Amino acid sequence: MHHLYVLHSKSLDRYYVGQTKQVENRLIKHNKGHSRATKGGIPWDLVFSVSFKSKTECLRAENWLKKMKSRVIVEQVINGELDLMDVIK
Repeated sequence: MHHLYVLHSKSLDRYYVGQTKQVENRLIKHNKGHSRATKGGIPWDLVFSVSFKSKTECLRAENWLKKMKSRVIVEQVINGELDLMDVIK
């Protein structure tokens, strides 16, 4: 299974969207500074994760969410107001 995840940095008050097969391992890597994109926001908290049957579906959802470039949209996904499964259909 592939997972789309959203991290939040309290220090930056920013979200980061990514995808992986192993969410917990990926979170550890983000918090150890192994990702340039998230290095400045350590520590990161996992605030949302959803599983997809295929990598293709997961990437489609990740790309859509990143293209939105909207904090409001990300928060709607986190709060369950927007279902990513509807977006990828």
